[in-house]
Parts: sequence; C-alpha cells; structure tokens
Amino acid sequence: MDEELTAGYSEPCAQCSAVDWGVSEEGRFYCRSCHNVSERTREVVDPYLSPGSSRISSISSASRSKHRERGRQWMICEGFQMILRMQADALVTLGVSTHFRDQVLCQMWRLYLQKSQQAYTNTPIRTTHLSVRGVDSDSGGVSSGLSASDTDGETNQSSLGGGAHTGSSSDWSLYSGSVDAHSYLSAGRRRSLNLMSMRKTLALIHLALVWSRQALTLSDLLRLVAEGSVPYVAAYEGLPVEMMLEGKDVLLFRVESVPSHRTLHKEAETLLHFLQLPAFPPISRGSPLHPALLSLRYLRDANLPDELHPSVCRLMECAGMADAALLTCASSPPRGTAVPRYDMQSAALVIVTVKMLFGMDDATEWELSNQTPERHHSGERFSLRRWYRLVQTALIRARGRRRDQDAGRQWKPDRPLHLDRKHQKVVAKRKRVAEQLQLCFSRLSSANPGGLQRPAAPSTFRFQWGEGQGEGGGADGPSMHQEKLPAWVGPAPQYWRPARTGQVRSRRQYVQLEASLARSFVWLLRLFGFLLGVTADYLYEELRRVEAQVLSGWRGTRRRSPRC
Repeated sequence: MDEELTAGYSEPCAQCSAVDWGVSEEGRFYCRSCHNVSERTREVVDPYLSPGSSRISSISSASRSKHRERGRQWMICEGFQMILRMQADALVTLGVSTHFRDQVLCQMWRLYLQKSQQAYTNTPIRTTHLSVRGVDSDSGGVSSGLSASDTDGETNQSSLGGGAHTGSSSDWSLYSGSVDAHSYLSAGRRRSLNLMSMRKTLALIHLALVWSRQALTLSDLLRLVAEGSVPYVAAYEGLPVEMMLEGKDVLLFRVESVPSHRTLHKEAETLLHFLQLPAFPPISRGSPLHPALLSLRYLRDANLPDELHPSVCRLMECAGMADAALLTCASSPPRGTAVPRYDMQSAALVIVTVKMLFGMDDATEWELSNQTPERHHSGERFSLRRWYRLVQTALIRARGRRRDQDAGRQWKPDRPLHLDRKHQKVVAKRKRVAEQLQLCFSRLSSANPGGLQRPAAPSTFRFQWGEGQGEGGGADGPSMHQEKLPAWVGPAPQYWRPARTGQVRSRRQYVQLEASLARSFVWLLRLFGFLLGVTADYLYEELRRVEAQVLSGWRGTRRRSPRC
C-alpha cells in the first residue's frame, strides 16, 4: 500500500540519500531506512476507522520560512503557578472545596514567592531586570493571609493563575524558553531560597489540603496523581503554547515518576519550616483527617466489621493519640512530626487493634476462629478465616488490575521535551515509532482501538464491598461490615512483639526482620500497605511508633480504668 501512495515521489532522503518512502498514520512521508520525516504529506484513508471519520490531507509542502513564531517572555515561577492552578482545579472538579484553592493555596503560594524573594518584596532576587507583578505587589510585601480561624467563604483576592507579568528584555531571543531557568538550576541558590520544583507543587497542595481540613490524605493525593486525575507527569502540556519549554526548562518541568509517600512527606515538612506558617487549624474529632474517622474508613475498605471501631477509638484514647495538639501541623510540634501522617497513623491503629483482639501470631487467630463456625450465607457472626479468604481473593484481583493499568498506561507525553534542537528530530522520531507500535499492538490485542479498558471513576476506596460477587456484580465480594463479633473477642492475654528491637532504617533491614514475623501479621501489613499505596517496610516503621504509644498508654491506663 505504501508503494501506491508514494508513487511519483522519488526525491532522495536528506539524511541517508535513500529513496525508500513510507506513509505514516498522520499522512506524512518518512524514510523507511533512517525514519527521517519529510515535510510532504499525502492523502490517507485509514480502513480501520469508521466511515466519515477518515483523516484526509492533501499533498503539500510545509513552509520553509526561517521566521518562527515568537513566544512571550515568562519566568519559571509563572510556569509553576499555572501548574498549581491546574492541579487545584482538578481537585475542585473532584469535589474539594473552592476555599482550598481560592483562599488557602493562593495565600500559601504568595507567601512562598515572598519567602523565596521572587515577588511581593522590595528587593527581589533575580538575574535579569524582569519583574513579577501581581496583586498587593505595590506594598512591597504580603502577609501569609492565613489564620487558624479561617472559614469557607468568598475571597476578595485573586486566585492562582492570574499570571505573572514580565517587562521587556532586548536580549531575550526567539524560541529561547524562560528567562531565568539558569538561576533556578544554581545549586547554592536552590538550597538558600528553597526554589520550586514539580515535587514541591504536590507538597504545597498537601499543606493546603491539611489547612482546609479536606477529606484527602497524602496517600489519596498520590493515588490521584498516579491515576492521572491530578496533572503531574505531563502537567507542562497544559501550559500556553507561547510559553515555550526548551533547553534548561526541560530539567525543571520534566517528570518521569510519581514521588513516594516518604519523599513527599519530607518535602512537605521542609516547605512548612521554610514558609514559617502559623499554627494550623486544629484537627478536631469531627474532622475527616482525625484518626477516629479515618480508622472507620480503613475498616470499611478492608471489609472488617464496624463493631471493631469502638475498640480502635478506645486504644486511641488510652494512648493519648486523640489530642488535637498532637494532630495539628506546626513548625515546632510538642511531639512527633511537624506534619502528622494521618493516613499512616490511622491504618497502624487498626492493625494494632486487630493484632490485640485476634493475636495474628499464626496460631491464636486460627484457634479462636475454630470457635466460630463459618456461615457463608447467614452472616450473623464474623469469621476471621472466612474474612481472610474473601479479602485475599479480592486483593489478588486488585493487584492484577493495578498491574495491568500500570502496564497499559501511556507514560510518554504527547508533547515530549528535548534539551536542545539537535535532539528534537530524534525525540519526534522515537515518539512516532512508539505510537505506531502501540497502535499495532492494540489492534492485535483487542478490537477496541484504544486497546485499554475505560478507567474507573476516582475513589478513595480500593475495594467495593456489597451484595454483588466479583467484577460482574460491581463489587469485590459480600460485605462483612454489619457482622457481629463473636462473644470471645477481647484483648489477647499477651501482645506479642518481634524479638528483634530497634528501628528499621532501610528496606533491607525490614526484609531480614520479616522472615521472623508471623505470616498472618505480614499479610495484614501488606494489605494495609496496598490500601495506602505504600511499602510494607514504611508502614511498619509507623506501626512501631504507634504500637509503642498504644501499649504504653494502654498498660498505664488499664491499672486506673478497667475500660481500657
């Protein structure tokens, strides 16, 4: 078919001088010897497309004018501001309050620009005479604009995305990208001013979510980013066309992976200290970030009975973990970390509760389960053995779905970045070859042109428990939330802990320790690690801290109060 379409075109290739032309899906001539793309195009009708949707083009020659469209002058902080706006808009679309975007995130971003001396200051540090202007810039400074008594409402200040205005610069050339990328890449300046990066945009988003007490934890945010619901990996594609990314801009805006929970939490703590934010609004018991509510959410996601929730709350009270002062972000916390790991703490509380009630030592839990007959249809009493079989089956399916989604996800952006113009043709060539291979594989593997199933709507739950059974019923299995705990369920006579003590500082140390742990406990740890999207060793570190607090408070309080 290519011979028919390329008949009459016998010009040699400019790269290898061969005359062996093919026609791509876009209708462009390319050399089949060196894959060089010609500027000629050809009318192409794709037989795989439905009638009326064929792409038609005509033989033409692209303009060879050396004049190129002039992009406007822009600064790096302006690009990050627009990306922050896109990320905030995506969260608002998913149901987050506009108060988070318009009043909290906007004020934090302005404070960051002032602290980093990029804007809202009389003595901005920059390498050019370009200046960033915005609201309140005439005063030479900006206050944080945040107080712990903030409530949802309308804001009288502009939100993110207003745009940074730059003055003229005679030495700014055509197609040269931003004007200050070289200063952002200076190691000394990045350390002293804590300059923005793609990872810091998510850290700032996380701090704003915590301040506004939204029902999104750090693990939820990372999951939305990994699924593509929040722009990150290819967020630069949403920038205006006139903001041309070239040269050193690529090193700042190109992202190849989603950061881990540990990395982003450290980034958020560093940013919190840099901004010197005042005390955050307290996390009360009615806040969705409080362990009392988060633990109930993780109980339901793990298909555990709701009757376990009072036991979780009692352990939380006895350990003193319900104190609002310990759950509130602060630069100088009274105890613990500056930015609490709300999701990790709540999951660890659930694990400690299950471990305390059922033993989870490879013997006690099964001996106790033998006292409760399995009733597959009545569902009157909770059976740990039946729960394990049900959740294990759903966990295997969920891991397979996630593996398939990760394998089928297109990580390469539609507009690939290149460090210089010499690599532009190479990048475009690789992109075209990759698209053709992906199209061929999709046609061979499925009748669906996309080759992939339509992704499910974003959700904070990993599993769907209900009346249905399996994927066809719309659920991962029957719900066990309303089942009653057996009468024998109570605190285990002895709470076992690993023989080896001390902190686990690396994954290698945890792997060595894991061999000595009970298999049922390791399985439980991996289950909640899957729910949070974290590794088992990272969750185990938090579990050890929570376990020490719970046991210390539980044993001390039990002597004074029989309830605990």
